[in-house]
Amino acid sequence: MEIFESGSLVAVISLVLFFVGYRYYSKFLAEKIYRLDPDYITPAHRFKDGVDYVPANKYVLWGHHFTSIAGAAPIVGPAIAVYWGWVPAMLWVVFGTIFAAGVHDFGVMVISVRNKGQSIGTLADKMIGQRAKILFLFIILILVLMINAVFAWVISNLFISFPASVLSIFIQIPLAIWIGYRTYRGTGSIMVPALIVLLVMYFTAILASYVPVLQIDLVQYFGGEENVVILGMSGIEMSFFVWIAILMIYVYIASTLPVWKLLQPRDLINSYQLLLGLLILYLGLFVTNPGISAPPTNMEAGDVSWFPLLFITIACGAISGFHGLVSSGTTAKQLDKETDARFIGYLGAVGEGTLALITIVAVVTYFNTTGDFLAHYHSFEEAGATGLNVFVQGAAQLATGLLIPLEAAQTIIAVIVISFAATTLDTSVRLMRYIINELGVTYKIKPLTHLHVSTMIAVGASAALVLIPEGPRGLGSGGYLLWPLFGTSNQLLAAISLIILTIWLKRKGRNIIYTLIPLLFLLFVTLWAMGEQVFFQWAIWSDSGGNMLLFIFGSVILGFTIWIILEALSLTRSLSETDNGD
Repeated sequence: MEIFESGSLVAVISLVLFFVGYRYYSKFLAEKIYRLDPDYITPAHRFKDGVDYVPANKYVLWGHHFTSIAGAAPIVGPAIAVYWGWVPAMLWVVFGTIFAAGVHDFGVMVISVRNKGQSIGTLADKMIGQRAKILFLFIILILVLMINAVFAWVISNLFISFPASVLSIFIQIPLAIWIGYRTYRGTGSIMVPALIVLLVMYFTAILASYVPVLQIDLVQYFGGEENVVILGMSGIEMSFFVWIAILMIYVYIASTLPVWKLLQPRDLINSYQLLLGLLILYLGLFVTNPGISAPPTNMEAGDVSWFPLLFITIACGAISGFHGLVSSGTTAKQLDKETDARFIGYLGAVGEGTLALITIVAVVTYFNTTGDFLAHYHSFEEAGATGLNVFVQGAAQLATGLLIPLEAAQTIIAVIVISFAATTLDTSVRLMRYIINELGVTYKIKPLTHLHVSTMIAVGASAALVLIPEGPRGLGSGGYLLWPLFGTSNQLLAAISLIILTIWLKRKGRNIIYTLIPLLFLLFVTLWAMGEQVFFQWAIWSDSGGNMLLFIFGSVILGFTIWIILEALSLTRSLSETDNGD
């Protein structure tokens, strides 16, 4: 079998490159660029409060960080982007992870640790100025609001499509709280309990796959997809409404609890789940050694140009601005030692790259022939509509190489994807609360600084955004409609974070080339893509009639981003070599 036809060989080459990137490049960054200090007192110790600032074991924290950044996006994006061919998607995932995502995630974590665990939005004030901080905070606020809507929709959609997965997700929550109390009281190792919880979840998922009574199928309970239930809502619309309401109640509680009660233990379980899932998929890949049926480059993809949209469609899995929010917003507040930032930040990015990699392989080896692939991926719109389901089916097919029944494998894969999406969702709501608190302090609006007031605003706005807009999928279409804007906004946020990181390095008198190159590339492709989308796709004067929701959000983000860039350019004219932010 030739190299470009073997899924397992392509995966091995990519994994070797990931290993080399972590072993050598991240070590170089740690020693020569970021200059980590093992004796530096981190914010987790300096401001320890038992709620947000809590020193954590680096393996536990890696699990929390990894699962927070590895939501559904590194699956959905690559599953769509193979529309242009698997080679460009694979190259962007591998080299984007090594030279962009790792640099970004690692660096933002370090600069946050060196500045009291402050978020990247607050750091914009120190690095660029007060106006930049306010603009950046509003960009982040809009992005996390979109993330909340998108992931609430994704989870609800998966609950409806795979009802056998629901019970496993519900079982995880009380068991994670139990593990959290064990850890807090210091009553033994948490590894064994976490693995037991994982086994309980998978046993429940397998059992529910074959026992219909254990499947929580709301559509069936409401009489079917087209049955009118109440207030003119169909069975599927009512199901979306109920699931989104339940998710909003859950994230309200989860985002206000101390991190040790639910966030850390649940994310530890999910980190094992992610590692086990990746192990199953990669072992299944090597056992079955399927051929790649998708074309290396899709010459028939003429409806949407691959440049610059490839680099926007694959955001998480190559580089993602949301990672910077997690690195600075939550992870930096829990870092036990500064030297742990390399393991957690850079290796976390590599871990997400491996997830994006296996996503690509699962999709491009799923079809029997190239004709089958092209028939399914006949348009970019179709790729976007079905990419996630193709991944679940393709990943389940790989898992059958380990003698796991196909139906059970599909449920387990769905449980994994939902777990990651739920982790990202409640982390994002927590981050939104932080931002609302910061805006309350900045503008002296005291109610916004209160825990429950800011959380209610975050949850209420997220629920409204996912439920209110009208769309092709009825009630709950908000998340689906916002997906095209998510990737571009995410990459612009990463570029702004790299601007702040580059200015910090410049003030320290260190080499900025390693952050400057990914920064310039991201600015080029994202500003191009955002300009095209805002002015030629979403504007009311476009041929398609436009989309006012996307046009408003996109215009605000684009305008604020350009403003921040101009502020940064003005600052660099007089930038000194002295340290102004440590």
